Amino acid sequence: MSSTDWSPASYLKFEDERTRPARDLLAKVRSDAVQRIVDVGCGPGNSTELLTARYPDAEVTGLDNSPAMLEEARRRLPNVRFELADAAVWLPNADVDLVFANAIYQWIPAHLEQLPRVLAALPGGATLAVQMPDNLAEPTHRLMREVALAGPWSGRLAAAARDPLPAARVYYDALKPVAAHLDIWRTTYHHVLRGPDAIVEFVRATGLRPFLDPLSEAERAEFIATYTAAIAAAHPPLADGNVLLAFPRLFLVAERKKG
Repeated sequence: MSSTDWSPASYLKFEDERTRPARDLLAKVRSDAVQRIVDVGCGPGNSTELLTARYPDAEVTGLDNSPAMLEEARRRLPNVRFELADAAVWLPNADVDLVFANAIYQWIPAHLEQLPRVLAALPGGATLAVQMPDNLAEPTHRLMREVALAGPWSGRLAAAARDPLPAARVYYDALKPVAAHLDIWRTTYHHVLRGPDAIVEFVRATGLRPFLDPLSEAERAEFIATYTAAIAAAHPPLADGNVLLAFPRLFLVAERKKG
């Protein structure tokens, strides 16, 4: 991940599109007997808000490594506790009923090892619910890498791209030894956006950050201009002038074995 902080304002420009996967993930959590919840990578609190709505009597804690995101989350949900934490090493207490993680673990290179540790730390019957963008093969991310390699900044951006997610069967084999029930699926969302510039704005708040942060202001402008032209060529307008952003995501819901 990049060293600069996240921008809640940029992230929330597409709040509905970013919250929909969290809503779909929560819908597959089977348990209603939930008293303690941790929202890992809570961001500006949009996913946490879903959790408090479904489980109004539960104790909910939001975790993130971004002070700016936590500040926005506290403003949005002043009655919820939010704390600074690193998802790469964080483990739940043994009394947590639900660990919810919407679009955070894809940033952690060793998440395939970390997720079974998180699930194993939960009590029997508790749930780990995870959603991760699985879009590195899409034009948005393929073109990021191409622009990075073709420009004068190629040396600085050689390691900017995150690793692709493993296949679903790899997650199954990693989690099944401690899971009584495991549900894995992949959904591709097709977001209707107002042209190539909107696509660039969408990914600029997340996937583009590691590519842009190492650059000077002038270099960022050049990178964005080149990238936007490539995005426009890869996303021709629809009949009404809008464009479709294809966004695949991987979902995992695992329930801890009892006993």
